[in-house]
Amino acid sequence: SCFIKQQYNMDKFSIQSLLTETAQKEEKDGFFELENPYTLELNLKNQRVMLKKGAMVAYAGDVKFEREGILSKGLGNILKKAVSGEGTSMMKTEGTGRVYAADYGKRIRLLHLENESINVNGNDVLAHEETIMSNIKMMKSVAGMMGGGLFQVNLSGTGYIAITSHGTPLTLLVKPGQPVFTDPNATVAWSGNLTPSIKTDISLKTLIGRGSGESFQMKFEGDGWVIIQPYEESYAAGE
Repeated sequence: SCFIKQQYNMDKFSIQSLLTETAQKEEKDGFFELENPYTLELNLKNQRVMLKKGAMVAYAGDVKFEREGILSKGLGNILKKAVSGEGTSMMKTEGTGRVYAADYGKRIRLLHLENESINVNGNDVLAHEETIMSNIKMMKSVAGMMGGGLFQVNLSGTGYIAITSHGTPLTLLVKPGQPVFTDPNATVAWSGNLTPSIKTDISLKTLIGRGSGESFQMKFEGDGWVIIQPYEESYAAGE
């Protein structure tokens, strides 16, 4: 019995066991695939996608990467400085091969838009097809309040997108006359028809002594939905 148990443990923790458990799934050959909840696989066949800068963790085949500023469409250097962090630029990723991408162990969710639109926190856009239009927006009058957390990307059209969240996301419904307030650092995405405003709560800032989420909230009104994560994301200053 002891020998059998020892042999079982040896087999369980062998290199072969590791390879078997973690090997890439060859049968997954769709354009956008999830190898696991935290790793995106892009199967390129002479195609191009937009991928978050720094998100590539491995690739095989003939693939080229070219950085492109997500804020390069006329917003200027002032906003480039105001909007900091890894979410400020994307890479053109093209060729033929497999590309694996991840973002600090965040969970990845694939969506296929059918002539639809979605607004995503700029830091949570991992990848999207070239057919998807991206339009960056800055939340007015709050550029300096919270560093990189207050720019959003509107993704629209038809094609695959990949967004990320810390932990398992939660979707809240927004109904007419029943606004939803969220911490900007915990807000991942919201329906394309909603435009949030910023609510300032000075009393909370004074009581809690924090300069971000509790004192500045995003207010969603209308008919739609908003996705939040169980985590207040912080953003690096000054890239």
